[in-house]
Amino acid sequence: MASENVIEEKKQGQALITDNKSENKKKLFIESYGCQMNLNDSEIVASILSKQGFNTTLNLEDADLVLVNTCSIREKAEQTIRKRLQKYNAVKKINPKMKVGVLGCMAERLKEKFLEEEKIVDLVVGPDAYRDLPNLLEEIDAGRDAVNVILSKDETYGDVSPVRLNSNGVSAFVSITRGCDNMCTFCVVPYTRGRERSREPKSIIKEIQDLVDENYKEITLLGQNVDSYLWYGGGLKKDFKKASEIAQATAVDFAQLLELCATTFPKTRFRFSTSNPQDMDLSVLNAMANHKNICRYIHLPVQSGSTKILKAMNRQHTREEYMELIDNIVEIIPDIALSQDMITGFCGETEKDHQDTLSLMEYVKYDFGFMFAYSERPGTPAAKKTPDDVPIDVKKRRLTEIIQLQQKHSFYRTKAFIGKTMEVLIEGISKKSELHFKGRNSQNTVVVFLKEDYKVGDFINVKVDNCTSATLIGTAVGYSENN
Repeated sequence: MASENVIEEKKQGQALITDNKSENKKKLFIESYGCQMNLNDSEIVASILSKQGFNTTLNLEDADLVLVNTCSIREKAEQTIRKRLQKYNAVKKINPKMKVGVLGCMAERLKEKFLEEEKIVDLVVGPDAYRDLPNLLEEIDAGRDAVNVILSKDETYGDVSPVRLNSNGVSAFVSITRGCDNMCTFCVVPYTRGRERSREPKSIIKEIQDLVDENYKEITLLGQNVDSYLWYGGGLKKDFKKASEIAQATAVDFAQLLELCATTFPKTRFRFSTSNPQDMDLSVLNAMANHKNICRYIHLPVQSGSTKILKAMNRQHTREEYMELIDNIVEIIPDIALSQDMITGFCGETEKDHQDTLSLMEYVKYDFGFMFAYSERPGTPAAKKTPDDVPIDVKKRRLTEIIQLQQKHSFYRTKAFIGKTMEVLIEGISKKSELHFKGRNSQNTVVVFLKEDYKVGDFINVKVDNCTSATLIGTAVGYSENN
């Protein structure tokens, strides 16, 4: 079984709630599955519907509108959504006025078919169409189908101030890009979220300023591929070369955006996710090295340690190029923590390819990771052109070996913190003990320690006394200089 910090698959659905407005009388129940982008999108949806008279609720039975924000990255994720819809159906039989909508990537992939396959569903809305929710709700009331899955050529929600759902009041997400141009053969994201486009820097800084004013201490910059961030006045990244010379000359890339965030908000801690190896530039690493408030942590998906499999996945980098990037990262930021995404059992993967993955893991010794057995996704190039020819029992065995090796490396990395004192941002109470706080260090490792007189949102120094493969256990020794 994977430990807390060695994650086999993404977090399951989460019912979301926020502070409510007294004037709002309708109730919204919203659940989010999959990636952090989906959670941030759900916050945008809650903001849009708040202006339509909806407050969020944790009680499914009381809801006037139930929305599920879906993930299509794996078959198991879609199966989970369909099972959840069965639960909604049982409640709807008791409360027939309740409306049910499907949002996100699964909605974009299946479109009108969702209304045919799941009779309970009243509303189908893709990731770029949430502004149309008020109109779509009117369509439902008029007895018509309500579907909008049109993908945009621009960043869609730059001027929407998200409602922070289930917030700890300390950390928040800010989306900076949408879509993906990389066209990995196994991935549905380019088809469900569209092509890459970036958000105007001024709107990003404004959203961060609003969060800082509300006393948030840590911001995670989000995108399917944050390293591809490029603002040149709007539009798709692929059209950048067609832009005017002025637009090209004044364009802002990800390294420049990081610098802008770090210097504008020196007391705020910044993270970012997700990176793509082929797009990570040395300028990004230098920006991280130059600013203490940019966390020493990079999530750097590799998917396979075999160059042959990487080519079949259309990953645009080789094993050797990835290892060279790792060498550069460690040289420029020696105290960096690294995590991975890994797919085992991809089409045509041999035992040698699997061993290449294990040896790459030994080379990097990731702090933690997200590991999956390959799941064929309809409509992707891999599903259309390449047989899913690795037997399921072989996939499971290889996945187990990858997880076990990651657990070994995670413990190796956490043990290295013992005896060290580090800055920790307190995020809340420990799940296992109300006498302890939990927080994270710059390397994104969870740290647990006695509460004493500190409070949530404080930056404090903690001396590490012990560890598991997932958690550091320490003693608070005072406030940090950043507090």
